[in-house]
Amino acid sequence: MTEIERLSIVKSAQINQALGVFIFIFGIIITIAMAFTETFVQQITDLVAGLLLMGIGGGMMWRAKTILKKHQSKEVN
Repeated sequence: MTEIERLSIVKSAQINQALGVFIFIFGIIITIAMAFTETFVQQITDLVAGLLLMGIGGGMMWRAKTILKKHQSKEVN
C-alpha cells in the first residue's frame, strides 16, 4: 500500500468518524424529543428512529476508530 492510499484511508476514516458523531447526537436528540410527543405511536416511532440513528452513528465511530488505529500505527513505525 502506498503512502497516498494510506492517507486516503485515514482521511476517509476521519470523515466517517465526524459523521458518526453527528448522526449519534442527532439520534440522542430524537430520542429526547420522544418525551414531547402526544400519542403512543409517535413515542414509539421516535424511540425506534432515535435508537436506530444512535446505532448507525455508534457503528460508524467504532469502525472509524479501528481503521484509524490500524493505519495510524504504521505512521509511527
